[in-house]
Amino acid sequence: MAYEPVTAVLEIGGKLIDRLWPDPAQRDAAKLELLKLQQSGDLSIITSQLEVNKEEAKNASVFVSGWRPFIGWVCGMACAWNWIGLPALKAGLVIAGYTLDLRPADLTEMLPVLMGMLGLGGLRTIEKLNGQARA
Repeated sequence: MAYEPVTAVLEIGGKLIDRLWPDPAQRDAAKLELLKLQQSGDLSIITSQLEVNKEEAKNASVFVSGWRPFIGWVCGMACAWNWIGLPALKAGLVIAGYTLDLRPADLTEMLPVLMGMLGLGGLRTIEKLNGQARA
């Protein structure tokens, strides 16, 4: 594997393309789009951000390296509360004979952050590789 970030991303991208597209024509088109990304500079922007992320993670200060894990834990705890804690609490209250109107937290603003952190934002890159992106 290459040590230069852009070359490494190209190699990984090529391997992913080989696995995701069994049709040779689609595979070649996807690889061509990956090369176009490299030439347009989009790929270098992506790899530059990856390098920034790695350097932030190495920092000893919790205010630099800890914000991503903090957001991850907050999102994880909110999901755990909504889908595990709240239903369990409601069931326990019903069994104990209490009635409380407990509603789940509104996750409409938090879930996009969580999805981005989980890497689902990478679907945009796949759209670009498939030629389905609108600019």
